[in-house]
Amino acid sequence: MKLVIIGFGQAGSRIADDFARLNKKAKAQRGIDVAPGVFAVNTDAADLSGLSTIKTDYQHRILIGGRKTGGHGVGKINELGAEIAREDADKVVDALRNTKNFYETDGFLLIASAAGGTGSGSMPIMAQHIKERYPDKPVYAMIVLPFEHEEQNEERTVYNTAVCLKSTYSVADAVILIDNQRYVRKDFSLKNNLSQINSMIVAPFYNLLCAGEEKRSKFVGAKTLDAGDIIQTLLGWTVLGYGESQIARFRNPFAGLGSFRAKSSETHKGIQAMDEAVSELSTYVNPKDASRALYLLSGPAKEINMDLVKEIGDWLKDMAPNAIIRNGDYPREFGQLNITLILSELSDVEKVRRYYNESTGLIPIIKQRQKDVECKLQSIDDSARDIPSLLD
Repeated sequence: MKLVIIGFGQAGSRIADDFARLNKKAKAQRGIDVAPGVFAVNTDAADLSGLSTIKTDYQHRILIGGRKTGGHGVGKINELGAEIAREDADKVVDALRNTKNFYETDGFLLIASAAGGTGSGSMPIMAQHIKERYPDKPVYAMIVLPFEHEEQNEERTVYNTAVCLKSTYSVADAVILIDNQRYVRKDFSLKNNLSQINSMIVAPFYNLLCAGEEKRSKFVGAKTLDAGDIIQTLLGWTVLGYGESQIARFRNPFAGLGSFRAKSSETHKGIQAMDEAVSELSTYVNPKDASRALYLLSGPAKEINMDLVKEIGDWLKDMAPNAIIRNGDYPREFGQLNITLILSELSDVEKVRRYYNESTGLIPIIKQRQKDVECKLQSIDDSARDIPSLLD
């Protein structure tokens, strides 16, 4: 599957930068181009300068709202981010149109943090513009949810997140939810944590995007999972997971041949990878709420057999009994079995519901505070009414 990747705001642009690295890796190691165009869109020039892989020209690192923000961001005001996106939408669309082999791409992936200003405000506006301009290509949105400490310390964070989720869900074909808190590693520094989180967010897409674009016959799966399967799976609220289990790189092919222990070990490795994929889902959900599911099994060809595929499929069906399940294999990896899992068309996501409920309670509080500030300012003006001014 080939995607045009667009990151909005600081977080979205940095994740897009990781997608650019993933694409370079795919081209170098496998001769596959999965992201022909990767773009970063921001109101902050310094953030755009901090990227390392996305091309440095103005058509790939796109500064919007320069007149209103002076290149210094919108300060978490997502209404301003949305306003700027409306004004500069054509600048972004024009850059996308110049992507090499644009019409060979299968869809768009837009990425942003829900808590900020530029990303959360501009992404739904741009999703709407792109959807109107290219109705035949699906538009997917990846929304990164805030850390717990951000939710607790900044009311604006919860409000921005709820508005971004509602606005984006109404226009995008699917919304992939990424909960930052689930990726935190306690012993990492802040910088390393954010970098590690971005890498972990992007990693599951490597085999998923490459499988359907594979060119070498020995690496084409018995059941190929391509763009059509992914497009038919992604709809509405979506989460993804990734799990892997290590296997011996070199072993005697005749050792334990026919042994029930050897066969049990093979199956156990696959179940272990699936169990990790479920436990490491990008946002906590109940798999029973999924109406669509997909998994890709990657590993050495000799390790992928019918018993393993059946066991994994049966286990997923037990977990997601209401889902239409699509699957495929990709005999590419060496020394490990890994599984990429997607659960989509979720009927309920507890965290989204909580953002909506909390935001509903915050709206009158925020409005009242604005009124209080205006009243106090008016009171000060009234007190100074009879004082002469040197400017008159």
